[in-house]
Amino acid sequence: MTATAHAPRPVVWFSPTARLLIAGQAPGARVHASGKPFTDPSGDRLRDWLGLDEAGFYDQTRVAIVPMAFCFPGYDAKGADLPPPAICAQLWRGQVLASLPKIRLTVLVGAAAMRWHLGQKRQSVVQTVADWRGLAARGIFPLPHPSWRNTAWIKRNPWVTDEVLPALRARVTSVMEEV
Repeated sequence: MTATAHAPRPVVWFSPTARLLIAGQAPGARVHASGKPFTDPSGDRLRDWLGLDEAGFYDQTRVAIVPMAFCFPGYDAKGADLPPPAICAQLWRGQVLASLPKIRLTVLVGAAAMRWHLGQKRQSVVQTVADWRGLAARGIFPLPHPSWRNTAWIKRNPWVTDEVLPALRARVTSVMEEV
């Protein structure tokens, strides 16, 4: 049992043939219940951002969905999701990524994924997403978390919708069409 009294249920989605890696935060309560990643409104928004329908998004032969924490971490005292426990990435992330040799594009969803994959300690999500062009040249697209909680953030930063998402969709289409 976890600290919030629920049994751990890892939710990861990958195959060694995957070309697109979606590095998320941690499964939420709905995903914990369904056992399938991004089966919630955040997933709907993320699929829209990527330009993928459900069939493409859940095609394990082409898409790996590997959150920073494989299990739902539970809620804090205020009812918000706890952050991904660092121990999960420390124990498992390297092994999983080593089993994904064909990844051509990595989408970093949220601050925890950005920190781990980019080795950042203090750079904000805004700064990291603003650096998207340089990162995209390396096959990495940083995104804010697609949660409804970030709707105001996205509205304050219209360049994400105007510049980042069209470039991301084009890159995802290219990667998904590779033979």
